[in-house]
Amino acid sequence: MRWSRYFIPTLKEDPAEAEVISHKLLLRAGMIRKLTSGIYTYLPTGWKALQKISAIVRQEMNRFKGIEMLMPAVQPGDLWAESGRWEAYGKELLRFKDRHDRDYCIGPTHEEVITDLLRREIKSYRQLPLNLYQIQTKFRDEIRPRFGLMRGREFIMKDAYSFDIDDAGASDSYEDMRRAYISIFEKLGLKFRAVEADSGAIGGSFSHEFMVLAETGEDTIAACTDCDYAANLEKAEVRCEGPDCEECSMPAEKVATPGLHTVEQVAGFLEVSPGKLIKTMLYNADGKSVAALIRGDRELNEVKLKNLLDVTSLEMASPEEVEKWSGAKVGFAGPAGLKVDRIIADLELQFDTDWVTGANETDAHLRHVDLKRDARVSGYHDLRNFTTEDFCPRCRGNMYLTKGIEVGHIFKLGTKYSKALKATFLDESGKEQLIIMGCYGIGVSRILAACIEQNHDRDGIIFTPAIAPFEVVVIALNIKDDLVREQAEKIYERLKDLGIDVLLDDRDERPGFKFKDVDLIGSPLQVVVGAKGIKNRVYEVKIRQTGERLEIPADDFVQEFTRIRNDVLAHFGLTPAVKNGKEALLQAHKPQGSVEFNH
Repeated sequence: MRWSRYFIPTLKEDPAEAEVISHKLLLRAGMIRKLTSGIYTYLPTGWKALQKISAIVRQEMNRFKGIEMLMPAVQPGDLWAESGRWEAYGKELLRFKDRHDRDYCIGPTHEEVITDLLRREIKSYRQLPLNLYQIQTKFRDEIRPRFGLMRGREFIMKDAYSFDIDDAGASDSYEDMRRAYISIFEKLGLKFRAVEADSGAIGGSFSHEFMVLAETGEDTIAACTDCDYAANLEKAEVRCEGPDCEECSMPAEKVATPGLHTVEQVAGFLEVSPGKLIKTMLYNADGKSVAALIRGDRELNEVKLKNLLDVTSLEMASPEEVEKWSGAKVGFAGPAGLKVDRIIADLELQFDTDWVTGANETDAHLRHVDLKRDARVSGYHDLRNFTTEDFCPRCRGNMYLTKGIEVGHIFKLGTKYSKALKATFLDESGKEQLIIMGCYGIGVSRILAACIEQNHDRDGIIFTPAIAPFEVVVIALNIKDDLVREQAEKIYERLKDLGIDVLLDDRDERPGFKFKDVDLIGSPLQVVVGAKGIKNRVYEVKIRQTGERLEIPADDFVQEFTRIRNDVLAHFGLTPAVKNGKEALLQAHKPQGSVEFNH
């Protein structure tokens, strides 16, 4: 493709609307344009990158037993009512009525549609297992769409659904998809981690998120340095060990703490560490009053609490509820004498005693509290956020926290949807059984943004070779010079013959202008053709990722360029020259010969 005949409307200045680096660079590089809030048009280079991502997703899904199909974007509301999600999903579900006053929605996901299809078509265990997937546009009516493609309302997603006759088969399907996802992100050349995660609104018993590692990521990941364990912060397990604590020898004592209701204020006043205080967090859980107890220097994890309670709604108690249940203003509640339906304590509270808590009296706290003696604790559970002080729950190794961008999520659904929609099959004995399901999503358009968040510099995008709209840009420095134009054309054609996706910058522009544009759009390699190089029988190759510039003799151009290209691919983990002691085939075309000059 020639730049002069293509459509790449680059921008010199950062757009005012851009909030994160991927949004800014996608707009500046002429890859997307905003239509309205959270909805974007994909311009040719952006669409080309998305097609490359989709091709790799499709290739690996097919390799791991997936079968592609396409479902409607518009879904009937009665299906969602049947599954129980018409009301539960919330305002993110874009609902409308047709001319006959029937309810419909634009699909944010397709569990209901695929389950409805399978309940009509599957009759016997002989028809299972199945794994069906699609790559399709979704819509979620985000209350505040932001960050460009990172959190838009309309987006491109690959969603797959597996159907099995038993839990063992469902586990096999889940493992196939886990392996497929690992292969997908490896082939895209991205640094990522598969992390244990909460299933959220989709439901199910077990799930993994696939996170592209980036400092700008919204999610925090806890990962082990010694094994493969990693988890989203909301899911990261905390293991606590220690001997059972002895009963506190001193009786609880009330002390006046006028106007002191924060952990720091009370700890300072009583001259104790924040870790010796207990925070009493009050919640309304499906209409029941619940108190969650954690150490004063810890953060409560509401996802863990909600999952433990197995409730639909979990809301922080209102000031009126706090006063009703504790008899005190906000900031002075404590477990001793608290009038709630249930008190739950974090695991580590069982290994210590002699606590400071609220006294359930405004402007007062209790010292020397013993939970086993003074409170009605119903159980000790993992309720708090993971910290770097904690050890790996799998191997007891060291842990670290990093940032990531969620680009994929796989779930074990079990019978959540097949039970609600009555999707069954007849087993070998002719008995009716519920189909066991799994679902597996990848944010195709989000991958594009995540790649840029992970790979960029002050000059623009640094695409991985697998995602780049053009892997190589040939820059003709002076297109009006007949010899420069002719040699640039020859290199362009030769690289195309080698199966490389190449763009020829044949614009009549200043060299500096071209260099800035080419750096901005992020192609991994640049070949510079100029009069001086032609005279010296060399071409300049720039590696975008490092900024390194190399001169290649014209007589050995193809061989030397291929060597440089393989080094760049290897940097992104795409083409190891030797694997397990065996030489790998790096290219479909084996390069031969040189690019000749005309004199």
